[in-house]
Amino acid sequence: MNFLHMKYAVSVAETQSLNKSALLLNVGQPNLSRAIKELESNLGVVLFERSPRGMTLTPEGAQFVQYARSILKQVEQVEDAMKSKKAPKKTFSVAVPRASYMCDAFTRFVNDIPADEEIDLFYRETNAARAIRNIIRDDYQMCILRYAKNYDQYYKDMIKENGLTYEVIAEFRYVLMMSRDCPLARQSSIKYSDLSYYTEIAHADPYVPSLPFSVVQKDELPNNTKQRVFVFERGSQMELLSQNTECFMWVSPSPQYMLDRYNLVQIPCAENNRIYRDVLVYRNDYLLTKYDRMFISRLNEVKKEIIDPFSPLN
Repeated sequence: MNFLHMKYAVSVAETQSLNKSALLLNVGQPNLSRAIKELESNLGVVLFERSPRGMTLTPEGAQFVQYARSILKQVEQVEDAMKSKKAPKKTFSVAVPRASYMCDAFTRFVNDIPADEEIDLFYRETNAARAIRNIIRDDYQMCILRYAKNYDQYYKDMIKENGLTYEVIAEFRYVLMMSRDCPLARQSSIKYSDLSYYTEIAHADPYVPSLPFSVVQKDELPNNTKQRVFVFERGSQMELLSQNTECFMWVSPSPQYMLDRYNLVQIPCAENNRIYRDVLVYRNDYLLTKYDRMFISRLNEVKKEIIDPFSPLN
């Protein structure tokens, strides 16, 4: 086995095609096919399933490609370091749910970094399925998964099977966010039935394990409203809620200054008993850096200020 064969396998895994990979790698398709077969023979496992539709990874192949990507990236970093004669540039990366309190923690973290530090920061807001892929496939250093507590065992099993570790950051119930001028904001309490006359803002890519999106919508988004607007960006939800007094959204608790900025309020709903968890995840063999620990410290700080007052344990 050599680095070139690893590179070939990673390329075929990404394109799912020998022909496409051969063009990208500038090698003959027969040579590429022979190299993959030699690699499988040396490893004693089948990495790809061949079919008229292309090349798809076997479970063993997926595990091999995960390791190969990591090794190739380390080799590339070593080569870059030797060529430049200086240490590779620091990086920080985390994939998170679309949560205002996490954005607040990230902002505080960024403000902590010295102005002369050479570092690239990656902060990606996405759903739980894509966040975990960022760790497994895209070399993100950390991610935060958000899920309903009744799916806890599924996520624990999935984290263990993928060689990952985790720690619970927060537990909470969603609150209702709306304009201060929304008629609901003037009620002493809000029931599910009160929401049927209003438009719900919802993220367009909720994720529930092993369920199709149509079922996820029913599970995560109870059908008790006549209209629903789906968005992907947290900024879009803020603008919609701010400008439309007939809208509401289920969210994790948010910082007061963000609510004030958009003229919004957040109100608990007594009928809402579903508990959510935010869980920090990273690889078992990954050593947290100084900046990882700085971010986690800020995250716990903001969690105590913003999430804990709404905790189901309080």
